[in-house]
Amino acid sequence: MLSLRISHTSARGCNRPRRERKAGMTTAPVLDRINHKYVFLLATAAALGGLLFGFDIAIITGAGPFLTRHFGLNDLSLGWAFSSLLFGCVLGSLLAGRYTDRLGRRSMMLWVALLFALTSIGTAAAPSFTLFIVARFLGGIAVGAVSVLSPIYVSEVSPARIRGRLGALYQMSIVTGVLVSYAVNFLLRNTGPANWRWMFLTGVFPSLGFFLMLLFAPETPRYLVRIGRDDKAFGILERIAGEHSARLEMPEIKASLSEGNQNLHELLRPGIRRAVIVGFVLAILIHVSGVNTVVDYAPRILNSAGWTIDGALFSTVILGLVNFGFTLLSFAMIDRFGRKPLYIVGSFGMGGSMLLLVASILSGAFHGVLALVLVLVYVSFFASCIGPVFWTLMPEIFPNRIRGTAITVPVLTQWVANAVVVLFFPLAFSQIGKAATFGFLAAMCLVQALFAWLFLPETKGKSLEEIERFWGAKV
Repeated sequence: MLSLRISHTSARGCNRPRRERKAGMTTAPVLDRINHKYVFLLATAAALGGLLFGFDIAIITGAGPFLTRHFGLNDLSLGWAFSSLLFGCVLGSLLAGRYTDRLGRRSMMLWVALLFALTSIGTAAAPSFTLFIVARFLGGIAVGAVSVLSPIYVSEVSPARIRGRLGALYQMSIVTGVLVSYAVNFLLRNTGPANWRWMFLTGVFPSLGFFLMLLFAPETPRYLVRIGRDDKAFGILERIAGEHSARLEMPEIKASLSEGNQNLHELLRPGIRRAVIVGFVLAILIHVSGVNTVVDYAPRILNSAGWTIDGALFSTVILGLVNFGFTLLSFAMIDRFGRKPLYIVGSFGMGGSMLLLVASILSGAFHGVLALVLVLVYVSFFASCIGPVFWTLMPEIFPNRIRGTAITVPVLTQWVANAVVVLFFPLAFSQIGKAATFGFLAAMCLVQALFAWLFLPETKGKSLEEIERFWGAKV
């Protein structure tokens, strides 16, 4: 079992000079102060990419029934309409991981923001189903890229003490995007046969907001050190947490970046390889445990439980509010209880709610309010525990010198798993049956809980450089 030792510091001791360490024990650099306003603005600018992520993923939820009618889609073609964006995400995450360590986090996010806007227009204007799929695929490149770039940016500008909360800010942006898309879908549902086009077109507005906020954000200190701009990196670190903290962090950052060359072979080194494997497995489990099938196909699930289309679309707004509220709750928990306990509790909660869904189907009680309540329970456990922890963990478990390349493995993997699950869910739901489909998702939730218990390290309160040394120490 992997475990990461955490030094316990009292609230009064947070401002004390660093104590002498026991052998093998490290603590995060003591901060003079944290400029919370500045750090929050930086994290918010990058996290807005998550809003576009959530919006593009979920906008098709409400558009799906109208797309089916407009293009005459069957179960498999409907799966392609939903998953085409996700296959684009695979390519986008691969490209972003390959080039972010060369071109920078901020500069790439600016280009991604423009791509979001252009593909929103292209999807809305698509004259045929083929061109719709192409536009959604290109939009997926933007979503996949931002899923790499935004978490890296947030983790690299966040002091260790509050990195969990700021990492949760990215997940909060995702669920905000989901909620906004649900609201847009409901409000535009009766605007005529072109209603689905207006739904997709509204994605232009958050794209432009993301672009404008990034114009006022700097590059991350760790990337600036990588390209030799130490003075500017020091200035940003100083503004984030004071001169004393900046002087402590700069040598550690430079040392971590100087250890070896940044290439794919680095991923196979002992220590790094272990981190990559943990990220890879978690990336598969987060989607085969079913979250995006619920987010994307909520109207179809509720419709099968007797809800009308209007009622199902309104219920997605409720789902979005629950998702938002419980993600907000994660801010209070992630740096207090830690990543590992939340992952285990969340996985068991999701699995339990899925098993209750199976029981309701087998007993003939799967209809009306009960179906909605069980879906909401499932979403609440994911939103408060799994989602925020996953996107916080992925950038922080990898070494500075290879973070952009290494994070590609779990991010690309989760998009592949997501795309496959979303593609085949309508077919499985119709052909295999609701009980068997939800039973499989429940089993994967329990596997996720077991894996987290056995292999997930606790990173709460640790600097990125300390987490890097942990993996190396376990060789």
